[in-house]
Amino acid sequence: MATSPTPLAHHFENLEQQHEANTLGMWVFLATEVMFFGGLFTSYAICRWRYAEEFQAASERLIVWLGAVNTAVLICSSLTMALALYSARIGNRNALIGFLAATMFLGSAFLGIKAYEYATDYNESLIPGFGFDFNKHAERPADGTAHPVNPQHAELFFVFYFIMTLIHALHMVVGVGVLLVLLILSIRGRFTTQYHTPIEVAGLYWHFVDIVWVFLFPLLYLVRH
Repeated sequence: MATSPTPLAHHFENLEQQHEANTLGMWVFLATEVMFFGGLFTSYAICRWRYAEEFQAASERLIVWLGAVNTAVLICSSLTMALALYSARIGNRNALIGFLAATMFLGSAFLGIKAYEYATDYNESLIPGFGFDFNKHAERPADGTAHPVNPQHAELFFVFYFIMTLIHALHMVVGVGVLLVLLILSIRGRFTTQYHTPIEVAGLYWHFVDIVWVFLFPLLYLVRH
């Protein structure tokens, strides 16, 4: 990699101390994120327990194969992010640039698929508070044996669905923006084998966001099972 000016901030004694402080700061931030999402997951679990039939019926309206594709996309993005960090550590600048670009592409693909899914939900009147009508496009069995679904409880499922997935998508947007900055810095030769802390810290954030989705996918899409 190209030689760059020293990245050591004036209030640190050396790069190792700076690296430890930056990494600790990210772990503390991620701990607050765990508490935030943990509260959402706990609230969802309580409502899922109380309104099991309605949540199951509402989950069946989601496009499970799109959720599965997005899960695969994010798992692949975690791999490319890990490879980007490895490339930075061994000083392979071209590989670093390529893997950062690939991670950005996969993250953008995830957001594009999610936007399509949201558009489908809107067309099926499944947006809470915006003309929500759970039974408008619901499939009705020919034998008429299906139990009636309380539309308010079904709407509650979609409230959780949109809050959790939109917050996750916002984290993805932030992550893609961070990767764009890192990509530009990588092209300029900012990172070396001795200094690649921003890549490592961004990787921790990216992996966390991916893990959150790994929990969201079964909680929301696989409730039917």
